[in-house]
Amino acid sequence: MGTRADHLDLQIPAIAGGVPVRETYLPYARQWIEEDDIEAVTRVLRGDWLTTGPTLAEFEKQFAARVGARYAVAFSSGTAALHAACFAAGVGRGDEVITSPITFVASASCALYLGAKPVFADIDPRTYNIDPVEIEKKITPQTKAIIPVHFTGQPCDLDAIHALAEKHNLVVIEDAAHALGAEYKGQPIGCLSDMTVFSFHPVKHITTGEGGMVTTNSGELYQWLLLFRNHGITRDRELMVEDQGPWYYEMLDVGFNYRLTDIQAALGLSQLRKLDRFLERRRQIARMYNEAFAGLPEVEIPYQAPYGRSSWHLYVLALKLEHLKFDRRQVFEALRAENIGVNVHYIPVYRHPYYRWLGDPDSCSLSGFYCFHAEELYERIITLPLYPAMSDGDVRDVIAAVRRVIAWARR
Repeated sequence: MGTRADHLDLQIPAIAGGVPVRETYLPYARQWIEEDDIEAVTRVLRGDWLTTGPTLAEFEKQFAARVGARYAVAFSSGTAALHAACFAAGVGRGDEVITSPITFVASASCALYLGAKPVFADIDPRTYNIDPVEIEKKITPQTKAIIPVHFTGQPCDLDAIHALAEKHNLVVIEDAAHALGAEYKGQPIGCLSDMTVFSFHPVKHITTGEGGMVTTNSGELYQWLLLFRNHGITRDRELMVEDQGPWYYEMLDVGFNYRLTDIQAALGLSQLRKLDRFLERRRQIARMYNEAFAGLPEVEIPYQAPYGRSSWHLYVLALKLEHLKFDRRQVFEALRAENIGVNVHYIPVYRHPYYRWLGDPDSCSLSGFYCFHAEELYERIITLPLYPAMSDGDVRDVIAAVRRVIAWARR
């Protein structure tokens, strides 16, 4: 059965007075909640535990097994998980943490929370991931950790990053908020570095509403993560300074209330069982987009490095602006006029006013942060809708809208 787009005059875009490809708005991403997810949450609501209890422990156990890690510790958000990972790594005042500018702000803010300084290394212009060559240029005696971001779900060059970390005695915390289900050289993301951080926001591969996870193979880091999640408090007799009785607990460090509830964990467990199905659908949509856009000289489809297998959190189309008479904003607004919920991922983190003030309080300049390839990429990328609940008709609508707008915009 054809879609509305099949019956339209595609020569006239909606922004120029044509009829939109879609009657209703298609978001760039959304969760997929089914009846069994709702039933799983309901069972917990009818039980004895609502907050951190047996369902959470089971979620952590199954998640660790899924990514091949020894330990997994759940948190109230991906941001909280990044904060905890930096804490467990010993990041503190005066330290520097190197990360990518093409990411959500939390990848850098987690260092600020602990008094450390985020440092931005430029990206590889092909993969859009942080470039190990650029990382090495930014390493100083103050560098404590590297936070590589697996942008869109494509793994970073971890061998090169691990070699740098070993050479300079640095901790590697993978930001895998986009990369649940991704693989690096045949191994799952989540078991390869000191720590790996995941997100369960509704637009991610699985959701707990809000939530995050840190995986690690280190027993010591695992204990610090547990402590940080719960006010710095422990009831573990082996860790306490003294034991005054069964009621007794001790605060051993400053921690936060970053716990995930059993209600959320029940949803996470139910969603985790569907991960393979969700991943396959994401990859199928990405293949449909690649086939549709590979022949368009005005756009660039996402390059995939041979060492990785992406989990396709995002599909980022790069415009070749030299072939277009309009800039990215005009193309973006034209696609929105077609009721296609495009987005942009990401504004380089250091462009936000806070970082301008941090770098140069008087002039708010970008000096000290500027990354050439990140800037060049930012000016021309658009994120297309991609999520498992999209129908083939939805995908065809996106393809029709892109083709229609590009035809209108080409020189």
